[in-house]
Amino acid sequence: MLGIRPYKPCDAAYIVPWLADKTVFQLWGGERFGSYPLTIDKMNRKYQNDNGDCAEEDNFYPFTAFDGETVVGHFIMRYLGGDRKRLRFGWVVVDSEKRGKKYGQTMLILGLQFAFDFMCVESVSIGLFEHNIPAFRCYCSVGFREDTTAEAVYETVDGERQRIVELLITREEYEQL
Repeated sequence: MLGIRPYKPCDAAYIVPWLADKTVFQLWGGERFGSYPLTIDKMNRKYQNDNGDCAEEDNFYPFTAFDGETVVGHFIMRYLGGDRKRLRFGWVVVDSEKRGKKYGQTMLILGLQFAFDFMCVESVSIGLFEHNIPAFRCYCSVGFREDTTAEAVYETVDGERQRIVELLITREEYEQL
């Protein structure tokens, strides 16, 4: 049975190899960690020393998904602009050998339950590169929808301009699932 728990530094030894492919690393948002490749030390430094690049002290919540004793997924949560009613998911990744088997879906459902039921937020957003179709399908399958009010955002990856698609789910939408 899949569960989630707070990230521990030892989890990086499982997560980093899932991002060993440069394309997967970039789709995951790895450029926020500096240059490819990601290392265990870089990941833990970003999380423990740099608070996930969050300026607010209590605003970075990394999670690990597990199935029994096996680490199978990872994602983070952070509040948007200090607003305790708006949360953002990010850095979502599933063990490359588990992809396509609904682990990501289940992990995100558990994350949404935690966000709405425990953290009492009103909405959760997530962004992804527009060409990341598998992630788009996964996020929409758990209730996220494209946020048509979001301004177009672009990032440069390997010298190419990439559009970020913003997705959103509100408490009301979550409760109707």
